[in-house]
Amino acid sequence: MNLISYILKYTQLPEKNIQNTVALLNEECTVPFISRYRKERTGNLDEVQIGDIVQFKEQFEALEKRIKAIIKAVDEQGALTQELKTRLESAADLIQLEDLYLPFKKSKKTKAEVARKNGLEPLAKIIMAQRSEDIEYIASQYVNKEVQNEDDALEGARHIISERINERADIRKQLRRQLERFALITTKVVGTKKDDEKAQKYRDYFDWSEALNRCPSHRFLAISRAESEKYIRIKIEIDEDAALNQMRQRIIKNHNSPCAAQLELAISDAYKRLLFPSLSNELLKSAKEKADEDAIGVFAKNLRQLLLGAPLGEKRILALDPGFRSGCKLVCLDAQGNLVHNETIYPHAPQNDVSGAIKKLSSLANAYKIEAIAIGNGTASRETERLVKKVIFKNPIEVFVVSEAGASIYSASKIARDEFPNYDVTVRGAVSIGRRLADPLAELVKIDAKSIGVGQYQHDVDQAKLKTSLDRVVESCVNSVGVNINTASVPLLSYVSGIGPKLAENIVIYRKDKGAFTSRNDIKQVARLGNKAFEQGAGFLRIKDGENPLDDSSVHPERYAVVKQMAKDQKADVVQIVGNKSLLKEIDVQKYRTDDLGIPTLKDILAELEKPGLDRREKAKVFTFDQNIRSIEDLREGQLLPGIVNNITNFGCFVDIGVKESGLIHISNLADGFVKDVSVHVTLHQQIIVKVLTVDISRKRIQLEMHKK
Repeated sequence: MNLISYILKYTQLPEKNIQNTVALLNEECTVPFISRYRKERTGNLDEVQIGDIVQFKEQFEALEKRIKAIIKAVDEQGALTQELKTRLESAADLIQLEDLYLPFKKSKKTKAEVARKNGLEPLAKIIMAQRSEDIEYIASQYVNKEVQNEDDALEGARHIISERINERADIRKQLRRQLERFALITTKVVGTKKDDEKAQKYRDYFDWSEALNRCPSHRFLAISRAESEKYIRIKIEIDEDAALNQMRQRIIKNHNSPCAAQLELAISDAYKRLLFPSLSNELLKSAKEKADEDAIGVFAKNLRQLLLGAPLGEKRILALDPGFRSGCKLVCLDAQGNLVHNETIYPHAPQNDVSGAIKKLSSLANAYKIEAIAIGNGTASRETERLVKKVIFKNPIEVFVVSEAGASIYSASKIARDEFPNYDVTVRGAVSIGRRLADPLAELVKIDAKSIGVGQYQHDVDQAKLKTSLDRVVESCVNSVGVNINTASVPLLSYVSGIGPKLAENIVIYRKDKGAFTSRNDIKQVARLGNKAFEQGAGFLRIKDGENPLDDSSVHPERYAVVKQMAKDQKADVVQIVGNKSLLKEIDVQKYRTDDLGIPTLKDILAELEKPGLDRREKAKVFTFDQNIRSIEDLREGQLLPGIVNNITNFGCFVDIGVKESGLIHISNLADGFVKDVSVHVTLHQQIIVKVLTVDISRKRIQLEMHKK
């Protein structure tokens, strides 16, 4: 099987589109660039489809690498036949490949290996052939210094047979299929941990059993975490008699043969000692990989929504990181997010300097012409919000509560230290809160995505796969929005297609030394930024108020000539057609079609010319919690409350209703009908109305229902 056939098998995409996409990937083109600027070559594949091609390309390359390594290893043993080589080369996946390789693995000193050294291989072959009428007599011929009697000889022969059975690809495939279809996952609490206070969050799984193939990913990950923390033990169970019967049918040809009893014993030994432990572990590993995949998918979807959250835009912001004893850290930012002032106010216990805090907020708002206030949603958030709303400002100011998840991670990071070397972590955290309101994407890219906390079991899943997935999401979001090259930070620039961390640093250095970029052509002057990087990144980099209006659009410089021709044909220049809907309607895209420039790209160009540089994200909206609800003790069943969705999982969504604990809308309480995908019904940071169903104060659990208007 070749690469294209392999990808075609899993994606069902047109073969030509796969071939062209693979060719572009081999030319080191990025996914955002391919999906946006090479639509003619890919057949207009979107980022998800191209991402699938990337995934299966990597899988195939890993399979090919393993095939070559195994062929070399078997050949070095002198055991490589043409038939075996063909079978290895045609293996469809790693499981099939490893089954074929199993008989040739150099294993540690096994019972079968000991038996072979004791000369019992011929006896094992006689039993497997089921030819002997007096197996006891034949076994006596193999008694020697190492083999004390006939029973020892037969036991050793059975060990060899058990190993052969374990190595049979057809037996492994059959048992694997039974496990996949019928296996149960069961759990038992560790006796000494049953009354452990920390174990109580897992008490639902103290005595649990269900079909493994029906166990949802979130439950499997919860069970796995409970086992890793040594509160429960996990077992895989299957109908052993049914499995053994299937094996007997394949192995024992003559049940009346004196050898049949020895084969029966060998089959049971192979199953219990070798096959079942190996394949049940493989099954658990596979279930874990699937659960990881589902959880990573949820995390990626949530992260995309968070990064593309509504920005307030370039506003002068006063940001507050609330606190009680240590006070509220306060910073004032200009419209570009630069820190212009910082100090601490102490409106809450134990100082209770309410009047001083109100005066300070009022004077700073006037002095720095503040347009919006951002309040972190952590400790003392509600109290600080109530304080701010008591202040009488000279001009109207919108007040926002902003998620501060991960702000402490940023404030202690090298990125933050480089940005604010003369300020401590508390000031940096407050700055991050304010900047998140202005532009969530630009600020959140500075934080390790795992620290943002918008997923389920992110610390339990495969960390390498999680990082790869989240990096791709960040890259996709950054490039879909575009980046102002004259204001973007190094972390933000590093996610631009074709740029990366080193070139991002060089761009910022160039900006400091030479001043702002005035055209996209200036980008070519950046150290080590060659033609390939320019091709990949130029379309995603924006220059505001530059020499050419196209530089503040997603039109790629390679297409500037066609835009100029369009303008000329309309008896206008480029400046006159940009944003001019009436002139743009007169343009017939068919006229500009060429071999490498098709209708999809031409339509994209016209759409961009109509609204150049448009930020497609919604604008931030003010939200207010119910002022009568301050803690979980204030909640009552049946209450209708405003809330903000702050996390989405496969089993429902969590909602911030203004108390410390988030409430859960279980998937069954999300809509009237069956809900397959939670994210179809809610989005991260969506403002909704919920109904309180139950409140468990002792366990700090709140069950909610989506209110149907």
